[in-house]
Amino acid sequence: MDAENFAADDNAAAVGGIAADRLRSIIERIERLEEERKALAGDIKDIFTEAKSAGFDVKVIRQIIRLRKQEPAEVEEQETLLDIYRRALGM
Repeated sequence: MDAENFAADDNAAAVGGIAADRLRSIIERIERLEEERKALAGDIKDIFTEAKSAGFDVKVIRQIIRLRKQEPAEVEEQETLLDIYRRALGM
């Protein structure tokens, strides 16, 4: 068997310069993670439904979650601007 045929029989052989097994592995990992993300999104939706049924305002909860992801200085700056804009509009 010559080197060219041996490479074609190799399970990790490159096809058109692409390692097929490596590519398949990457794609399958991405697909698994997408399925996990989909399941997590469903879980999060269920928690928001639970919060709503407990009388919490889901819109406000989402705002709090968004704020908690931000740096404190950024939150403070936004709150300051919001206050300035409200006062400018007489609110």
